[in-house]
Amino acid sequence: MSDKQDRSKNDKEKQLEFFKVDDKGQKLTTNQGLKVSEDEFSLKAGIRGPTLMEDFHFREKLTHFDHERIPERVVHARGFAAHGEFQLYENMREFTKAKFLQNTSIKTPVFVRFSTVNGARGSADTARDARGFATKFYTEEGNYDLVANNIPVFFIQDAIKFPDVVHAFKPEPDNDIPQASTAHDTFWDFVANNQESAHMIMWIMSDRAIPRSFRMMEGFGVNTFRFVNEHGKASFVKFHWKPLLGTHSLVWEEAQKLGGVDPDFHRNDLWNAIEQGFYPEFELGVQILNEEDEFALGYDILDATKLWPEEIIPVKIIGKMTLNRNVDNFFAETEQVAFHPGNVVPGIDFTNDPLLQGRLFSYIDTQLIRLGGPNFHEIPINRPIVPFHNNQREGYHRQTINKGKVSYHRNSLAGNTPAPASVAEGGYAHYQEKVEGRKIQARSESFADHFSQATLFWNSMSPAEKQHIIDAFSFELGKVKSLSVRKQVVDMFANVSLELTTAFAKRIGVAPPSKGGSTVVESSPALSQQNTIFTPSTRKVAVILANGFNGPEVKYVIDRLTAADLMPEFISETQGEVVGTDGVTFNVDHTFLTAKSVQYDAVYIVNGSNKKFNKDAAYFIDEAFSHYKPIGATHQGIQFLTVNKFDGKPGVIAGYDIRDFPDEFICAIAAHRFWNRKIV
Repeated sequence: MSDKQDRSKNDKEKQLEFFKVDDKGQKLTTNQGLKVSEDEFSLKAGIRGPTLMEDFHFREKLTHFDHERIPERVVHARGFAAHGEFQLYENMREFTKAKFLQNTSIKTPVFVRFSTVNGARGSADTARDARGFATKFYTEEGNYDLVANNIPVFFIQDAIKFPDVVHAFKPEPDNDIPQASTAHDTFWDFVANNQESAHMIMWIMSDRAIPRSFRMMEGFGVNTFRFVNEHGKASFVKFHWKPLLGTHSLVWEEAQKLGGVDPDFHRNDLWNAIEQGFYPEFELGVQILNEEDEFALGYDILDATKLWPEEIIPVKIIGKMTLNRNVDNFFAETEQVAFHPGNVVPGIDFTNDPLLQGRLFSYIDTQLIRLGGPNFHEIPINRPIVPFHNNQREGYHRQTINKGKVSYHRNSLAGNTPAPASVAEGGYAHYQEKVEGRKIQARSESFADHFSQATLFWNSMSPAEKQHIIDAFSFELGKVKSLSVRKQVVDMFANVSLELTTAFAKRIGVAPPSKGGSTVVESSPALSQQNTIFTPSTRKVAVILANGFNGPEVKYVIDRLTAADLMPEFISETQGEVVGTDGVTFNVDHTFLTAKSVQYDAVYIVNGSNKKFNKDAAYFIDEAFSHYKPIGATHQGIQFLTVNKFDGKPGVIAGYDIRDFPDEFICAIAAHRFWNRKIV
């Protein structure tokens, strides 16, 4: 947990302050600074006459309104962001000359945007999907963008197929249905006919695609990059973000219901955590591979459909990022931020990964239409904290006023400035990799294995995670209308696991595969969320309360939960106050109409003096129980456990001894879910 005390502004915050405007207490003006005397009625010829076009305020107001929307991102349209800082744990000079990875005393400002990939800007947060995890580091050498996802691999190996996979998973073009979902024919037709997607599909069908929170998901750089040190020695590197709260997920029914109950669930979660001082923290890790070991892993390290198992190449944790400030304006910051994998600093370089090579073009290209021209780097959220000097001029929305008559290189009139910087002066020099070969449009044979790591992922899952994957395939393919496509998918994933495909084939009306299977027996425990960090910190607890509760004892429990950094919210039949004995009162946060169990991690049942549980309360508790969540009860709440035969079930804590109950309940909350609970 981060320090919740006030902090000084970093360099990026100081820069942004220059652009901020507070309209509170000010007089209304036009965009030209002219004070406006009337903003309720347009200028007319007579009280009931036509509006006059000379009303410049009317024209300006409507014209600006008509142009307020910009094109949303083709992918990653729905996002949410926050500011923060990154601090290094140890000097990485041995591997890279990047300055922000050498000085452990520097706190580098960052801006992080989380996103879904598939859905439109107005879609729900909890769709089954990969998540974007893009970080902009404002370093002393310029901006560095680590444009990551919460899944370490991708659908395709070559960027030329990126439009195809996006067209396939987007809503079908004849009717624009379904929104933010891959449960339809065109997506699965693409999968079956582009089998390099097998590994990514296993991740998408897993719990990783329905994270509990942005604060509880990993980030992966996906592509292989290079570190280059000051001596010119290079090594291959993959980047990781590891959440200090662990990696946790929703259950599928819960994710679907949240799409209606609270479509902003992940946004609310991140915003509220930061506002309350529970700053999300992620450790930066790197997997480093010596250049001479490029071919030692048995697969091609340039293949973006492959990961490097952490048991073979451990993740070296090198620093921590803390998100400690929400944005001031969603559009100006979250919507206008522009990330690009090509924004690098000395010491970080590229490889020949064909997916990465395409990203280096596409990310910069898409900003030109979305942000209206080549000067999007001048938008405040995108500006580096160091000055920029070059001969680029003009274009839409140019803000920089370049003095002087020279705008070319080389020149004598300005002393040949701005002049290139030498490597010693911090100039970026591309790594001198030897490249040779004929021009060819083909895939390397080293990219040919599409199934081994998909099987590795399956082998690494716990029994509960495997069942969730089976259920996900069954749901998705159950929505596919084409029997031919369903059969093709079954045949394809028989190469991953007969156990898997036999289980879901039965559910989708397809004969189980008669051949296939995999000889891969290895597993990677790091891939299972059962092996993550488990902590109760920042979990939301619904407290079901009514008048007449035992004031001192319930307050004791609530104080203990709060001290453990849990976030209790009080739910009752009506809003206002609930009053207990000895003058103890709590403000009701929600009624059963405005809150549902899917919005909470655990339920604490108290009720009140001889108060019967109404059907809304009973449904709330039953639903949480069916989603394997921790249930705690004291006082009258214990009666509910007994009547409904919940008492004694895994993760159900009956507080017969009020002194021991908080610790037992907190321990249960830390466990996240109780998959061994039998639901009837």
